[in-house]
Amino acid sequence: MELVLLKDIVIIFALSTVVNFLFTKIRVPTIIGYLLTGVITGPYFLGIIGSHHQIELLAEIGVVLLMFTIGLEFSINHLLRIRKIVFLGGFMQLILTAGITMLLARLYSMGWTGALFVGFLTALSSTAVVLKLMQERSEITSNYGRTVLGILIFQDIILIPLLLFTPMLGGEVSDQGGQLLVLLGKTIVLVGMVYIGNRWLMPRLLTLVAHTKNQELFMMSIFAICLSVALLTAEMGISLAFGAFLAGLMISESEYSHNAFGQLIPFKDTFTSFFFVSIGLLLDLSFVANHFMLVVSTVLLVLFIKMVIAGGTAFILGHTFRGTIMVGFALCQVGEFSFILAQSGLKYDIIPDYYYQLFLAVAIISMSVTPLLMMLSAPVATRMLKFPLPKIWVDGLFPLPQIEIPELKNHVVFIGKDSRSLNLSVMAKYLNMPYISIIFDPGTVKKLQAKGETVIYGDATNEPILEKAHVKTADIVVISVGNQIVSMSIIDRIRHLTPHAFIIVRTKKVNDIQELYRLGANQVIPEEFETAIDLFERILRKRLVPQREINMIIAKIRGDHYGIFREETSKSDQLFQELPNLEIMALKVREGSFVVGKSISEIRFRKVFGVTLVAILREDKLIEHPDVHSVLEKHDVVYIMGRSEQIASAFELFGKDDPAESN
Repeated sequence: MELVLLKDIVIIFALSTVVNFLFTKIRVPTIIGYLLTGVITGPYFLGIIGSHHQIELLAEIGVVLLMFTIGLEFSINHLLRIRKIVFLGGFMQLILTAGITMLLARLYSMGWTGALFVGFLTALSSTAVVLKLMQERSEITSNYGRTVLGILIFQDIILIPLLLFTPMLGGEVSDQGGQLLVLLGKTIVLVGMVYIGNRWLMPRLLTLVAHTKNQELFMMSIFAICLSVALLTAEMGISLAFGAFLAGLMISESEYSHNAFGQLIPFKDTFTSFFFVSIGLLLDLSFVANHFMLVVSTVLLVLFIKMVIAGGTAFILGHTFRGTIMVGFALCQVGEFSFILAQSGLKYDIIPDYYYQLFLAVAIISMSVTPLLMMLSAPVATRMLKFPLPKIWVDGLFPLPQIEIPELKNHVVFIGKDSRSLNLSVMAKYLNMPYISIIFDPGTVKKLQAKGETVIYGDATNEPILEKAHVKTADIVVISVGNQIVSMSIIDRIRHLTPHAFIIVRTKKVNDIQELYRLGANQVIPEEFETAIDLFERILRKRLVPQREINMIIAKIRGDHYGIFREETSKSDQLFQELPNLEIMALKVREGSFVVGKSISEIRFRKVFGVTLVAILREDKLIEHPDVHSVLEKHDVVYIMGRSEQIASAFELFGKDDPAESN
């Protein structure tokens, strides 16, 4: 029995698992790991993979599933919302990159046909690598992120026509005029098929399958639709990948498309990994060694050309200098779909094996350095902004109007463009609370300024922006940017300007708390943990647990959980271990409260509850350090200090219930 293929699959899975684990730990896209796995196990290095053709078959399945999921995610409505970026920006980037690369390819002694084909290969960027990195950095919805996404969408769309025209470019078709008519006829048939399938056939078919409530049948139906449409297009002389894309497009508007997408993700990821491994198998390391300077210089040339053109496109679309740099760095690599196109070009003899190997080396290396380049984009932009650049470069072609920010004191500064930060500014405006918002998204800033909001555009990691928001005189700063590194940088800049502002930071994970506190944050809200607390509080309410006990339980959970980080400090810092636990809360004495008419000594705040009364606000007059004989009156605002659980215990004193009666 022949087990070569099974052995190769086991080797690929084993190495991919190790690589995936390591690359996940160092936060590098696993796609790069799969490419390296192919290089290591390929015939040009260790040579431990023997079933090359069978692996390529599995890789073909991966491409089919990848294109199918792209079709599932494709949304006409979303495309229309960012149509300017997609069609104007995407077309401009593609044509300029392809044209300039074609001219440079002629210097490599390539023919016009091959040079044009290489131009299109180079113009495509990596959707998988870039979007994964931006998703991890919470930048997909940023201004520069939307531009990158729009251009990548255009590249994904244009891949289909490029695949269709590759045989013509390779001279496989003698009567090109007749073949164009045939292609037009096929296109009309396919468009009609997609329209009928999308509007009537697929929704009804999937509804019938879904009503059986058989998940296995649903999965088999999805695979059958995907592969059957792919085979149909292959019989028509069009690629399997294009057919899979059409199959996904047929299902995309169905109410079951999200379920189908979710079910296919594990299969797509698994088989797509074979695609990237198969690409790595093709790279001839001896070619790289023998032409080292050629490979390195070509990689640098491609990175530079794509960086300048993508950045220039972003500038024309209205980006500032910082956004221009970040878009350029994000789109400077060669993409995974270029591999699909390149294999088609090799099949039709458009490019010889020599240039194919050069392309593989350039593509794999450029994808591998993308994480580093995207990480460096913001610091590079910051450094370059220190030079005396022309104002139009810095502000962009469509600069935002400058608004006058009045001198403010004891105001709140909101930093971030997410929904939480925007909602906080709405609440502050409703209460007539003085505030300034700093948002690094010109589109959002323009809309808010039109509504009369006090908002400025800028990157809060820059001190001039913080100074413009009068951070030095602010009493509270709320940072909600969703990125740990950026949050740390902003805290560091704020503390350089003022030691007095109370800094509240939103972060994603509990593990981020310690570093944020160390840099100077006063309160850190870990999103995932606070969400769990909120859900648990609702559970306790449903179980009819008294609110006072709920407050004490939640306070105890917070204290215990956040205390993990304070316990790691040395004993000499014991005072500083305790200070973060202490809170000051303002409580209003309501009519009918137990404390009305009683002196501080009678209530025994310190002895019974462990809290200290530090001040009383009575009719706009602040009584600091009241003596023990001071009597509380209704409508007083009392400021008490203590641990959160102690404050929660004393909270009921200021309601209508007598705590003595509840014991």
